[in-house]
Amino acid sequence: MSDSGAPDLLAIESLRAGYGEAVVLPNMSLRLAKGQVLALLGRNGTGKTTLINSIVGVTRRFSGTIALGGADVTSLRADQRARAGIGWVPQERNIFRSLTVEENMTAVAQPGPWTVEKVYEMFPRLEERRRNFGNQLSGGEQQMLAIGRALTLNPKVLLLDEPTEGLAPIIVEELLRAIGTITRAGGICSIIVEQNAQKILGLADRVVILERGTIVHDAPSAALKADPSVLERHLGVAGAAGH
Repeated sequence: MSDSGAPDLLAIESLRAGYGEAVVLPNMSLRLAKGQVLALLGRNGTGKTTLINSIVGVTRRFSGTIALGGADVTSLRADQRARAGIGWVPQERNIFRSLTVEENMTAVAQPGPWTVEKVYEMFPRLEERRRNFGNQLSGGEQQMLAIGRALTLNPKVLLLDEPTEGLAPIIVEELLRAIGTITRAGGICSIIVEQNAQKILGLADRVVILERGTIVHDAPSAALKADPSVLERHLGVAGAAGH
């Protein structure tokens, strides 16, 4: 439970999950409250994407539970979880390339505070491009659209798998600022998988580091800024100097 006594927005309990016979997450428990931005760090192959995919509902679950706003979603399919409030921005972005920007969003929109117009306020560039097709957008615009489309589902939880990869620094800054605003203003929570710890520390409230599918560090991001040796130990990157 969060401090306010309300149920956590996302509650994962003793989740054991993976692919086929392979267990990637042996025993994962994680809770997130409203307005929290969680940075999920770890070297390649430590289970970050598997954790995101398990919340989305596309891995094999051996045991454990996942609850969203107090409601158990463990047995729901991925499409049902999306409707229940899981907004997902995968690494591949998965936008509909043959639909316009506007059609991409209206195709999945569910009623709630996040309308297409509200997304345009957050990302004015998308409004300028509203009649362009998905395949006519730059990488940064595609990422904005992928986030915008996830928002029009009006999610409780926003999952972003390496959202800044391959984007120009100025676009990265704009995207991260938007994600922070969206999370805190909308009363949702966000999990961001990021390779580059430095990019994300200023935005995240909390940092979780995974090793072999297990949480080896879970602390406020301010603590990591104060003691960068933790990053060096788990990620092999120096604190302030890390790229």
